[in-house]
Amino acid sequence: MSSVTVRIPTPLRPFTGGADQVYVQARTVGEALTALGSAHSGVLERVMDPGGELRNFVNVYRGRDNVRSLNGLATPLAENDVISIVPAVAGGARKGKDRRLAELRANISQVTPGEAVRLQGKGAAVLDVREADEVAQGSPVGAYRLGRGYLELRAEEVLPDLGRTVLVLCATGARSLFAAEGLQRLGYRDVRNVTGGFARWKNDGLPFEIPRVLDVEARERYSRHLLMPEVGEAGQLKLLDSKVLLIGAGGLGSPAAYYLAAAGIGTIGIVDDDVVDRTNLQRQILHTDARVGAPKVESARQALEALNPSVRVVAHRLRLDSSNVEETFSGYDLIVDGSDNFPTRYLVNDACVKLGIANVHGAVYRFEGQVAVFWPAYNKRRGPCYRCLYPEPPPPELAPSCAEAGVLGILPGVIGLLEAVEAIKILLGVGEPLVGRMLYYDALRASFTELKLDPDPACRYCGEGVEFPGYVDYEKLCSVSNA
Repeated sequence: MSSVTVRIPTPLRPFTGGADQVYVQARTVGEALTALGSAHSGVLERVMDPGGELRNFVNVYRGRDNVRSLNGLATPLAENDVISIVPAVAGGARKGKDRRLAELRANISQVTPGEAVRLQGKGAAVLDVREADEVAQGSPVGAYRLGRGYLELRAEEVLPDLGRTVLVLCATGARSLFAAEGLQRLGYRDVRNVTGGFARWKNDGLPFEIPRVLDVEARERYSRHLLMPEVGEAGQLKLLDSKVLLIGAGGLGSPAAYYLAAAGIGTIGIVDDDVVDRTNLQRQILHTDARVGAPKVESARQALEALNPSVRVVAHRLRLDSSNVEETFSGYDLIVDGSDNFPTRYLVNDACVKLGIANVHGAVYRFEGQVAVFWPAYNKRRGPCYRCLYPEPPPPELAPSCAEAGVLGILPGVIGLLEAVEAIKILLGVGEPLVGRMLYYDALRASFTELKLDPDPACRYCGEGVEFPGYVDYEKLCSVSNA
């Protein structure tokens, strides 16, 4: 066994860590090349073909002699012989990018798209790191989609298991090499690159889908949401598919509607039979002085469409009663109750209980406000309905209206925004909604108090196993305009 020197040409140096010569122990040229390949992955297959012969674009010299004119790979070696690998070159320096890609290919395992599909079936994750406009043209079925720009920042949110096999894919297999290296640095233990990328995936006839993605304008508008792992593109699409019905376009409904529209709720319904009055403008920020006398639902539509033209605003200019409440609520995902009278509050509660949908409740009085979510059908735990707290409405003398008692104009803004927050949480399925809890806000003390709300097992409307007793007309029993 002789100690020999193998001189490495520039194109192969990325595979030897930049070394221009490597020392090996070997008896023949073939053994020397094999030892070189064992020490430095990626070199041997670029010098020899799968049959074990020298590739046609490579010559190997022992000293000054081409081994092809000697005994080929069986050419014997003596102590301190020098072997030179001389590939064909076209002149010019190799681009740094090409050298870098060659180095990455040597260090990162490669799989074909077909192999990727088989590994995916065994639990591996296919990670598509192309940009949104590329993904919109098609992406492997079941792939995780995370653009290269945010990969290192969000990878562990999308793929929390560092031991899971990750198959990285881009358009042609180049960008994904850099992404795969980034994942390795994050601690992922089995990262592989899909050769040929999505172009080869598609050409090989493997399954792909046209995923729904946000367009350029939507990505710009909701960019801050897209940065949040709790929302992201999937959550934003969910919001765009959501339908929320607001009861009232007044003090509570105005801020809630504004922020729900800004957040991208796809359909916002508004129920109100009133017209804009100048006294409303102290707190009902949907409306303007120029629209005094106009129906509130139409004024609200103008304001919301001006803020976000992509939102669909459905105007329900009517007064809710037992004959129309279920038809009006039909198709909506949740209700945001900003009503200002007890007959409507009880009607909304009773319809939500019957239909099994969340009732985001808000109420204000002078300097005080309340927010809760009444949702007995909540899947994590049974919460109360409004009647569990107040089985019957109070008499009129104990429930003066805002017109009678007054209200701090800013206060409905605080409570309405909290209602909007609860609505967004419910639609996204994140956090803990105010089910079984009430936030009580005292503006004078600048304090929030959380109160526990227990369901009433004997509640005639939401008690377990009870039949819906029907709607009650409270118009004749209490004030029509209460806080």
